[in-house]
Amino acid sequence: MPRSVNTVASKAKRKKVLKSAKGYFGRRKNVYTVAKNAVERALQYSYRDRRTKKREFRKLWIQRINAGARLHGLSYSKFMGLLSEAGIELNRKVLADMAMNDPKSFEELVKKVSK
Repeated sequence: MPRSVNTVASKAKRKKVLKSAKGYFGRRKNVYTVAKNAVERALQYSYRDRRTKKREFRKLWIQRINAGARLHGLSYSKFMGLLSEAGIELNRKVLADMAMNDPKSFEELVKKVSK
C-alpha cells in the first residue's frame, strides 16, 4: 500500500508560519525551522506583554494624576480618597487625561473635592 501524505496541510502549516515571520531579518523570514522558533518566541512575548501593557499604563496614569494633584497641594492617595468620598467615579485613564490636557477642569475637580 502506498504511503499517504497530506501535502496540502503540511504546506499550509509551513506557509502560515512563514507568513507570520514576514518582516523578520535574515533566515528568520524564509527558512521554516528558524522562522518557526522566531514566531513561537514572538507569540510568547506578545501574550506576556498584553498583560504588561495594562500594568505600564496604570503606572503612567497614576504618575500623571499625582503630578496634577501635587500642583494643587494634594498627594495622589489623598486625592483619590477624597474623590471616592465625594462619590465621583472617574477612572484613572480619564483623570490622567484631564490632568495633562485640561488642567483647568482638573483644578476645578480638585477644588470641588477638597471642600
